[in-house]
Amino acid sequence: QVQLVESGGGLVQAGGSLRLSCAASHTFDSYAMGWFRQAPGKERDLIAAISWDGVNTYYANSVEGRFTISRDNAKNTVHLQMNSLKPEDTAVYYCNADRFSGVVVSQPTENWGQGTQVTVSS
Repeated sequence: QVQLVESGGGLVQAGGSLRLSCAASHTFDSYAMGWFRQAPGKERDLIAAISWDGVNTYYANSVEGRFTISRDNAKNTVHLQMNSLKPEDTAVYYCNADRFSGVVVSQPTENWGQGTQVTVSS
C-alpha cells in the first residue's frame, strides 16, 4: 500500500511563508498530484494540483498567486510553497495522487496520509 507522508507545517504569523513536502513510498510519476486542506468543521478541498510532468498546474482561487506547487519525480516528492499566509489558510494539509489521470486530480486515491497542520496567527 502506498504511503504518503506530509511535513513542513507549523505555526506562522500572517504574511509569513511555509514550504510543505510530501514524500511517497512508491513512484507517482505517471499521475497528477494535488495538495488538499481541511479546516475544522469543513470539507477537505483541493487547493493545488500538478500534472505528471510538472507542466500543468491548478490553483484554487483562494490560494492562486500565493502558493506554488512543484514536484520532483526522481525523489517521489511534491512540494507546496506557501507565501503571504493568511489566518484563513489555517488547516491540515494533505497530498494525494489521482487514481487514473496524469493531468488532473479529480479522483484522489484512498491513501491519505496524516497530514501536516498549518496554523496562521493574525
